[in-house]
Amino acid sequence: MTNRPHFLMCPPDFFGVSYVINPWMEGQTGHTDAAAARAQWTALRDALARAADVSLIAPHPGLPDLVFTANAGLVIGARALLSRFRCPQRRGEEPLFRSWFEKAGFEVVAPPPETCFEGAGDALLDESRDVIWLGHGFRSDAAVAPLVAQAFGRETIPLRLIDSRFYHLDTCFCPLPGGALLYFPGAFDQDSRAAIEARAAPDQRIAVDESDAAKFCCNAVALGDSLLLNDASQVLREKLRAKGLTPVALPFGEFIKAGGAAKCLTLRI
Repeated sequence: MTNRPHFLMCPPDFFGVSYVINPWMEGQTGHTDAAAARAQWTALRDALARAADVSLIAPHPGLPDLVFTANAGLVIGARALLSRFRCPQRRGEEPLFRSWFEKAGFEVVAPPPETCFEGAGDALLDESRDVIWLGHGFRSDAAVAPLVAQAFGRETIPLRLIDSRFYHLDTCFCPLPGGALLYFPGAFDQDSRAAIEARAAPDQRIAVDESDAAKFCCNAVALGDSLLLNDASQVLREKLRAKGLTPVALPFGEFIKAGGAAKCLTLRI
Protein backbone atom coordinates (compact mmCIF):
# COMPACT_ATOMS: atom_id res chain seq x y z
CA MET A 1 0.00 0.00 0.00
CA THR A 2 1.13 3.56 -0.66
CA ASN A 3 0.02 6.99 0.41
CA ARG A 4 1.47 8.57 -2.71
CA PRO A 5 -0.95 10.52 -4.89
CA HIS A 6 -2.17 8.63 -7.94
CA PHE A 7 -2.99 10.10 -11.33
CA LEU A 8 -4.47 8.77 -14.56
CA MET A 9 -2.97 10.03 -17.82
CA CYS A 10 -3.24 9.13 -21.50
CA PRO A 11 -0.28 9.29 -23.89
CA PRO A 12 -0.80 11.85 -26.69
CA ASP A 13 -0.31 9.40 -29.57
CA PHE A 14 -3.45 10.62 -31.34
CA PHE A 15 -3.67 14.12 -29.89
CA GLY A 16 -4.40 17.00 -32.24
CA VAL A 17 -7.03 19.57 -33.05
CA SER A 18 -9.36 18.01 -35.60
CA TYR A 19 -12.61 19.79 -34.65
CA VAL A 20 -13.68 22.94 -32.82
CA ILE A 21 -15.64 22.64 -29.58
CA ASN A 22 -14.16 25.54 -27.61
CA PRO A 23 -12.70 28.97 -28.46
CA TRP A 24 -9.09 27.83 -28.03
CA MET A 25 -9.51 25.42 -30.93
CA GLU A 26 -10.52 28.15 -33.37
CA GLY A 27 -7.97 28.30 -36.19
CA GLN A 28 -5.90 25.45 -34.73
CA THR A 29 -7.23 22.52 -36.78
CA GLY A 30 -4.23 20.54 -37.97
CA HIS A 31 -1.77 22.97 -36.40
CA THR A 32 -0.44 20.94 -33.48
CA ASP A 33 3.11 19.61 -33.36
CA ALA A 34 3.10 15.95 -32.34
CA ALA A 35 6.72 15.91 -31.18
CA ALA A 36 6.27 19.05 -29.09
CA ALA A 37 3.06 17.69 -27.57
CA ARG A 38 4.82 14.45 -26.67
CA ALA A 39 7.67 16.34 -25.02
CA GLN A 40 5.28 18.54 -23.01
CA TRP A 41 3.20 15.56 -21.90
CA THR A 42 6.31 13.59 -20.94
CA ALA A 43 7.65 16.48 -18.87
CA LEU A 44 4.39 16.56 -16.90
CA ARG A 45 4.35 12.78 -16.42
CA ASP A 46 7.95 12.83 -15.21
CA ALA A 47 7.26 15.72 -12.81
CA LEU A 48 4.32 13.83 -11.35
CA ALA A 49 6.18 10.54 -11.15
CA ARG A 50 8.78 12.04 -8.82
CA ALA A 51 6.16 12.24 -6.07
CA ALA A 52 3.13 10.26 -7.31
CA ASP A 53 2.06 7.08 -9.05
CA VAL A 54 0.93 7.48 -12.65
CA SER A 55 -1.36 5.00 -14.42
CA LEU A 56 -2.08 5.14 -18.12
CA ILE A 57 -5.15 4.55 -20.25
CA ALA A 58 -4.34 3.51 -23.79
CA PRO A 59 -4.78 6.20 -26.48
CA HIS A 60 -7.29 5.53 -29.23
CA PRO A 61 -7.37 6.71 -32.86
CA GLY A 62 -10.10 9.18 -33.65
CA LEU A 63 -10.30 10.40 -30.05
CA PRO A 64 -7.74 13.23 -29.86
CA ASP A 65 -9.12 14.62 -26.59
CA LEU A 66 -8.81 11.31 -24.72
CA VAL A 67 -5.50 12.78 -23.53
CA PHE A 68 -7.50 15.12 -21.27
CA THR A 69 -8.18 12.50 -18.63
CA ALA A 70 -9.58 15.03 -16.15
CA ASN A 71 -12.81 14.62 -18.09
CA ALA A 72 -13.02 10.86 -17.56
CA GLY A 73 -15.11 11.31 -14.43
CA LEU A 74 -14.79 12.31 -10.81
CA VAL A 75 -12.99 9.86 -8.54
CA ILE A 76 -13.00 10.06 -4.76
CA GLY A 77 -11.95 7.00 -2.81
CA ALA A 78 -13.12 3.79 -4.51
CA ARG A 79 -16.00 5.42 -6.42
CA ALA A 80 -15.92 6.87 -9.94
CA LEU A 81 -18.77 9.03 -11.23
CA LEU A 82 -18.52 8.73 -15.00
CA SER A 83 -18.71 11.61 -17.44
CA ARG A 84 -21.39 12.07 -20.05
CA PHE A 85 -20.05 14.47 -22.64
CA ARG A 86 -22.08 17.28 -24.12
CA CYS A 87 -20.13 17.37 -27.39
CA PRO A 88 -20.68 14.37 -29.69
CA GLN A 89 -17.02 14.45 -30.70
CA ARG A 90 -16.02 13.23 -27.24
CA ARG A 91 -18.69 10.64 -26.52
CA GLY A 92 -16.54 7.86 -27.92
CA GLU A 93 -14.32 8.30 -24.87
CA GLU A 94 -17.06 7.24 -22.46
CA PRO A 95 -16.91 3.42 -22.89
CA LEU A 96 -13.10 3.48 -22.78
CA PHE A 97 -13.03 5.34 -19.48
CA ARG A 98 -15.79 3.13 -18.04
CA SER A 99 -13.85 0.01 -18.99
CA TRP A 100 -10.65 1.36 -17.43
CA PHE A 101 -12.37 2.23 -14.14
CA GLU A 102 -14.12 -1.14 -13.96
CA LYS A 103 -10.93 -3.08 -14.64
CA ALA A 104 -9.12 -0.98 -12.03
CA GLY A 105 -11.70 -2.03 -9.44
CA PHE A 106 -13.60 1.21 -8.94
CA GLU A 107 -17.29 1.28 -8.12
CA VAL A 108 -18.71 2.96 -11.20
CA VAL A 109 -21.69 5.31 -11.09
CA ALA A 110 -23.19 6.79 -14.27
CA PRO A 111 -25.23 10.00 -14.51
CA PRO A 112 -28.73 9.75 -15.98
CA PRO A 113 -28.82 9.72 -19.79
CA GLU A 114 -30.32 13.19 -20.06
CA THR A 115 -27.61 14.80 -17.88
CA CYS A 116 -24.27 16.18 -19.06
CA PHE A 117 -21.37 15.93 -16.65
CA GLU A 118 -17.71 16.29 -17.58
CA GLY A 119 -15.99 14.85 -14.57
CA ALA A 120 -13.09 16.51 -12.80
CA GLY A 121 -13.03 19.16 -15.47
CA ASP A 122 -16.10 20.65 -13.78
CA ALA A 123 -16.21 18.95 -10.36
CA LEU A 124 -13.34 19.91 -8.05
CA LEU A 125 -12.87 18.48 -4.58
CA ASP A 126 -11.90 21.13 -2.05
CA GLU A 127 -10.35 19.04 0.72
CA SER A 128 -9.88 22.00 3.06
CA ARG A 129 -13.62 22.74 3.09
CA ASP A 130 -14.78 19.18 2.42
CA VAL A 131 -16.99 20.37 -0.43
CA ILE A 132 -17.16 19.81 -4.18
CA TRP A 133 -17.32 22.85 -6.44
CA LEU A 134 -19.32 22.18 -9.61
CA GLY A 135 -18.90 24.29 -12.72
CA HIS A 136 -21.85 24.51 -15.11
CA GLY A 137 -23.08 26.59 -18.01
CA PHE A 138 -21.08 25.21 -20.93
CA ARG A 139 -20.39 21.48 -20.49
CA SER A 140 -21.89 20.15 -17.25
CA ASP A 141 -25.48 20.68 -16.08
CA ALA A 142 -26.29 22.34 -12.76
CA ALA A 143 -28.88 19.58 -12.31
CA VAL A 144 -26.11 17.04 -11.71
CA ALA A 145 -25.19 18.68 -8.39
CA PRO A 146 -27.48 16.48 -6.25
CA LEU A 147 -26.07 13.35 -7.88
CA VAL A 148 -22.51 14.46 -7.19
CA ALA A 149 -23.42 15.25 -3.59
CA GLN A 150 -25.11 11.88 -3.12
CA ALA A 151 -22.33 9.92 -4.81
CA PHE A 152 -19.62 11.33 -2.59
CA GLY A 153 -21.44 12.44 0.55
CA ARG A 154 -20.22 16.01 0.27
CA GLU A 155 -21.95 19.32 -0.17
CA THR A 156 -21.74 20.32 -3.81
CA ILE A 157 -21.68 24.02 -4.68
CA PRO A 158 -22.71 24.99 -8.23
CA LEU A 159 -20.77 27.79 -9.91
CA ARG A 160 -22.06 29.23 -13.19
CA LEU A 161 -19.44 29.85 -15.87
CA ILE A 162 -20.10 32.76 -18.24
CA ASP A 163 -16.92 33.14 -20.35
CA SER A 164 -16.71 30.53 -23.11
CA ARG A 165 -12.90 30.53 -22.97
CA PHE A 166 -13.23 29.05 -19.50
CA TYR A 167 -15.72 26.36 -20.37
CA HIS A 168 -14.67 23.93 -17.63
CA LEU A 169 -14.28 24.91 -13.99
CA ASP A 170 -10.70 23.64 -13.88
CA THR A 171 -9.66 26.25 -16.43
CA CYS A 172 -10.48 29.11 -14.06
CA PHE A 173 -10.62 27.73 -10.49
CA CYS A 174 -8.22 25.69 -8.40
CA PRO A 175 -8.53 24.75 -4.70
CA LEU A 176 -5.05 24.80 -3.21
CA PRO A 177 -3.49 22.95 -0.28
CA GLY A 178 -3.95 24.89 2.93
CA GLY A 179 -7.32 26.34 1.98
CA ALA A 180 -6.46 29.02 -0.57
CA LEU A 181 -8.48 29.29 -3.80
CA LEU A 182 -6.91 30.32 -7.10
CA TYR A 183 -9.53 31.68 -9.49
CA PHE A 184 -10.41 34.13 -12.26
CA PRO A 185 -13.44 36.13 -11.08
CA GLY A 186 -14.41 37.16 -14.62
CA ALA A 187 -15.26 33.58 -15.49
CA PHE A 188 -18.22 33.50 -13.06
CA ASP A 189 -21.58 35.20 -12.72
CA GLN A 190 -22.27 37.47 -9.76
CA ASP A 191 -24.02 34.85 -7.66
CA SER A 192 -21.17 32.40 -8.13
CA ARG A 193 -18.57 34.97 -7.18
CA ALA A 194 -20.62 35.62 -4.06
CA ALA A 195 -20.69 31.89 -3.29
CA ILE A 196 -16.90 31.74 -3.55
CA GLU A 197 -16.50 34.80 -1.35
CA ALA A 198 -18.89 33.33 1.24
CA ARG A 199 -16.75 30.20 1.57
CA ALA A 200 -13.27 31.70 1.32
CA ALA A 201 -12.03 34.60 3.43
CA PRO A 202 -10.29 37.46 1.58
CA ASP A 203 -6.85 36.22 2.62
CA GLN A 204 -7.69 32.80 1.15
CA ARG A 205 -8.74 34.10 -2.26
CA ILE A 206 -6.10 34.51 -4.95
CA ALA A 207 -7.96 36.31 -7.71
CA VAL A 208 -6.00 36.34 -10.96
CA ASP A 209 -6.30 38.83 -13.78
CA GLU A 210 -7.30 38.00 -17.34
CA SER A 211 -3.70 37.84 -18.52
CA ASP A 212 -2.76 35.14 -16.03
CA ALA A 213 -6.05 33.32 -16.59
CA ALA A 214 -5.33 33.17 -20.32
CA LYS A 215 -2.02 31.48 -19.49
CA PHE A 216 -4.05 28.65 -17.90
CA CYS A 217 -2.51 29.43 -14.51
CA CYS A 218 -5.61 28.01 -12.79
CA ASN A 219 -5.38 24.74 -14.72
CA ALA A 220 -2.80 23.56 -12.24
CA VAL A 221 -1.90 20.39 -10.35
CA ALA A 222 -0.95 20.67 -6.69
CA LEU A 223 1.62 18.08 -5.67
CA GLY A 224 2.91 18.51 -2.15
CA ASP A 225 4.11 22.09 -1.91
CA SER A 226 4.60 22.33 -5.69
CA LEU A 227 2.05 23.72 -8.12
CA LEU A 228 2.53 22.50 -11.68
CA LEU A 229 1.18 25.00 -14.20
CA ASN A 230 1.75 26.39 -17.66
CA ASP A 231 2.84 29.89 -16.67
CA ALA A 232 2.16 32.72 -14.23
CA SER A 233 3.15 36.34 -13.82
CA GLN A 234 5.77 37.30 -11.27
CA VAL A 235 3.07 38.89 -9.12
CA LEU A 236 1.07 35.67 -9.05
CA ARG A 237 4.16 33.58 -8.36
CA GLU A 238 4.87 35.71 -5.31
CA LYS A 239 1.30 35.28 -4.07
CA LEU A 240 1.60 31.52 -4.42
CA ARG A 241 4.92 31.46 -2.59
CA ALA A 242 3.32 33.47 0.22
CA LYS A 243 0.89 30.54 0.61
CA GLY A 244 3.78 28.09 0.91
CA LEU A 245 3.54 26.85 -2.68
CA THR A 246 6.31 26.67 -5.25
CA PRO A 247 5.04 27.36 -8.79
CA VAL A 248 6.65 25.02 -11.31
CA ALA A 249 6.17 26.29 -14.86
CA LEU A 250 5.98 23.63 -17.56
CA PRO A 251 5.13 24.45 -21.20
CA PHE A 252 1.74 23.26 -22.45
CA GLY A 253 1.42 25.37 -25.59
CA GLU A 254 0.40 22.48 -27.81
CA PHE A 255 -2.40 21.40 -25.48
CA ILE A 256 -3.61 24.96 -24.95
CA LYS A 257 -4.43 24.95 -28.67
CA ALA A 258 -7.11 22.42 -27.71
CA GLY A 259 -8.13 24.23 -24.51
CA GLY A 260 -6.21 22.35 -21.83
CA ALA A 261 -3.03 22.32 -19.74
CA ALA A 262 -1.65 20.52 -16.67
CA LYS A 263 -4.88 19.82 -14.80
CA CYS A 264 -6.77 18.76 -17.93
CA LEU A 265 -4.07 16.18 -18.69
CA THR A 266 -4.45 14.45 -15.32
CA LEU A 267 -7.12 12.80 -13.21
CA ARG A 268 -6.50 12.29 -9.51
CA ILE A 269 -7.61 8.76 -8.66
